[in-house]
Order: sequence, then structure tokens, then C-alpha cells
Amino acid sequence: MWKYTIRVDGMMCGMCESHVNDAVRRAFPVRKVTSSRRKKETTVIAETELDEEALCSAISATGYDAGEIRKEPWEKKGLFGR
Repeated sequence: MWKYTIRVDGMMCGMCESHVNDAVRRAFPVRKVTSSRRKKETTVIAETELDEEALCSAISATGYDAGEIRKEPWEKKGLFGR
């Protein structure tokens, strides 16, 4: 699995975060997506690699500025995770 952290400028409230999350969910089969207006970022967890350009385009289409993307392997860590 992969974790993408995208810099997103312009989010001002909880509805802004929801708009970005919904746009990502509509564009890609993701496992989880969360946005933080305070941190100015959106985090996406996906089972497969995503097209980073298309990811930025999906966010930009909502009216927010998508910037730098950090991609890293992601492993679920849980109570019984090793």
C-alpha cells in the first residue's frame, strides 16, 4: 500500500476538507483519505500506486491549490500488527 501526502492550499473550513476528500474518492479507488486545513494537507492511503498528476488535477478541480506530493510505502499498524 502507498501513502500520499499532498500540500493543499485554500481550505478554510470542514466543508473545504470534505470537498477535497470527496473529489479524491470520486477520482480514485482509495482506502482512506483525510484532509486538514490546519496542516494544509491531504493524506491518501491506496492499495496501488496513483497517477500523481491526476491526483493534483482532481484536487485542483475543486478550486484548491494542490502542490507538493510526498509518496511513501504504508503498512497498517494495529493492535496486533508486527
